[in-house]
Amino acid sequence: MNKNLLVLIFTSPALFFISSCFQNTAKIEVNSPLHYEVLKTESDFIIDGFASELDWNKSSWTSDFLDIQGVKYPTPRFKTRVKMLWDVDYLYIFAELHEPHIWGNITKRDEVIFYNNDFEVFIKPDQYKPIYGEIEINALNTVWDLQLPKSYRTGGKAIDDWNLTDLKTAVSINGTLNNPDNIDSCWNVEMAVPINEIQKMIGKTGVNPGEVWRINFSRVQWQHEIIDGIYHKKKNPETNKSYPEDNWVWSPQYAIDMHRPEHWGYLEFSENLSDTEKKINFEEFETEYQALFSYHRNQIEFKKQNGIFSKDINSIGGSNFIWNNKQYEIFLDGDENKYSLSIRLENNSSMKLNSDEQITFEKVISK
Repeated sequence: MNKNLLVLIFTSPALFFISSCFQNTAKIEVNSPLHYEVLKTESDFIIDGFASELDWNKSSWTSDFLDIQGVKYPTPRFKTRVKMLWDVDYLYIFAELHEPHIWGNITKRDEVIFYNNDFEVFIKPDQYKPIYGEIEINALNTVWDLQLPKSYRTGGKAIDDWNLTDLKTAVSINGTLNNPDNIDSCWNVEMAVPINEIQKMIGKTGVNPGEVWRINFSRVQWQHEIIDGIYHKKKNPETNKSYPEDNWVWSPQYAIDMHRPEHWGYLEFSENLSDTEKKINFEEFETEYQALFSYHRNQIEFKKQNGIFSKDINSIGGSNFIWNNKQYEIFLDGDENKYSLSIRLENNSSMKLNSDEQITFEKVISK
């Protein structure tokens, strides 16, 4: 048997695991993130948590959130969905979070909001650069906005004092807040995210129709108990610690980790739905992109187990894999402290991913 033969060992509509026939057990994942086409609006918006502007009726809801690890896991207990619009200044986001008991107790900006039930937005304006931003908000309209120069898994550290100065947020509550004596319906988050402040992370201003960001949304939901009329996170009596939170997302992460931007959805800025000729080919290089990040995740796992990065491609998935009857070759370069992974593209170039998650394209020089 050819030692480079690959065997398909798992399939689903959105996720495929491919394992090479080497002695290692590393797997290669090729998945399909979700897409959202956001329409441009000319309306004036009042951010009040109600989404009462007529243009919101033209905007489509996302699919309902699912477990962060994907469709194989239990359906969330409560429904969550999002819709979006944009203009030259803002990306508008409206989220609907169904919940029978709406509560919160964090009131200071830039506290760790996910210690309450919360709604979270992750935005990466350039999928080929490691930098991204995050916004968290609770039912009290308390905000934590932070920036990651690179992901936690590559040693990145959050910049908590990165504040979006022109961010506008509002929360409306269909029910009551912090009142356990009745049953609530839902809480809604409306926000205007300043486009120029997001683009500043990559040295740009403004967006044009056809441009694409990576984006994802998360909802953290804790079990609760009521003690003397006050909501608290429910504790496990055996450990005296809070039960683990639920994590529900729009585009699945395939792990309990929002900081894997390669799995975030694609957000395409559109003038209107008739712009079919401007549609982005999301599948271009998607296999190569996802494969590189899968090898990257295997490298990170290898370092967790061994204290260093691998210099042997065979230990993190093998040098070849086959997808849709096409063979791809992966190249590994570097040492025990840093590395780069590259893959050939059909346009006589290669895509390279380094250990800080920076992606570059290089011309292939034939020898």
